[in-house]
Amino acid sequence: MSDLMMEGLNLALYGMGFVFVFLIVLVGLTTAMSAIVARYFPAPVVPVSPRNSGRKRAKGNKSSASSNDEQQRVVAAISAAIKQHQNTRRG
Repeated sequence: MSDLMMEGLNLALYGMGFVFVFLIVLVGLTTAMSAIVARYFPAPVVPVSPRNSGRKRAKGNKSSASSNDEQQRVVAAISAAIKQHQNTRRG
């Protein structure tokens, strides 16, 4: 009976060791593959085009002024949403 238990324990340890080594090799190969792909095939850089808001701009308007105005509207909308959320949680 003792031999049977030892063989079972031995088999379990070999199995767990094999799985552990396999997972270590798998992680190493995946990391190496990622490094190789990133080095030789970098992601293409996509140029960012300015958003078209649907309105025609007058000549002489600066893009930064329009961008600043849009940012202010976004901040105001987010602030209003936060306040509304806080009010609905209280009431």
